[in-house]
Amino acid sequence: MTKPLTSSNSDREWLSFEDPAEHRTWLFDITFLASAWTCIYGAGCPGVEPEPAPEKELGCCTHGAYISDDQDLKHVREQADRLTSELWQYKEHADAVGGGLWQDDEGWWRTRVVEGACIFQNRPEHPNGAGCAFHHLALSTGDNPMEVKPEICWQAPIRREDHETVTGHIYTMVREWERRDWGGEETDIWWWCTSDSQAHVGATPVYQQMEAELAAICGPTVYGWLRSELERRKSASSLLPHPTVRRT
Repeated sequence: MTKPLTSSNSDREWLSFEDPAEHRTWLFDITFLASAWTCIYGAGCPGVEPEPAPEKELGCCTHGAYISDDQDLKHVREQADRLTSELWQYKEHADAVGGGLWQDDEGWWRTRVVEGACIFQNRPEHPNGAGCAFHHLALSTGDNPMEVKPEICWQAPIRREDHETVTGHIYTMVREWERRDWGGEETDIWWWCTSDSQAHVGATPVYQQMEAELAAICGPTVYGWLRSELERRKSASSLLPHPTVRRT
């Protein structure tokens, strides 16, 4: 195991590992990964609109999703082709407008927004119920939802950022999505779960809840190092509580 390095400030601790297979340093926000955050979709999640609207069951899907790269684009198109109207409320609408994806002026592919939310987000009145059509597809076929959804959707609220130096070495941050990531002070995301105590009610820490996602992001070896170090610190009661919890 590569020796972990820790840095901290008044709010967070970071843990770093050198990747054994490539020129990359991993930087993990362990204050978030060790927190009790959990997704509260369907359990009172108010959504990210200006006014709380848990009855709409839109979660964080109001603005649609950005597609990460060409591989993600190909994958999302393939999964969309598998969706039926029983699984996807807006299938006929998508067929009429040329599909569920569109390309913006900056060249980014994104999921369309229909009636105030992602076109792939079923509403409560749909016979199959509210929620992501890709998630419903996974449940109906026995697939893991992260193998079906767009990359940003299965990773959230974990955010991966790659920063390459002039020498080609890459520093990869693995941290929580925060409200500021959606556009700074001008963002129209008015609520975000990682910074609200309402969502810090999980029975297990994030690094255990999202083991599959984290292992897919950084690989099983680095994830194993991360988990071992967090387990050690957990048993020693030496983990810094999340700022949201400390404020309550």
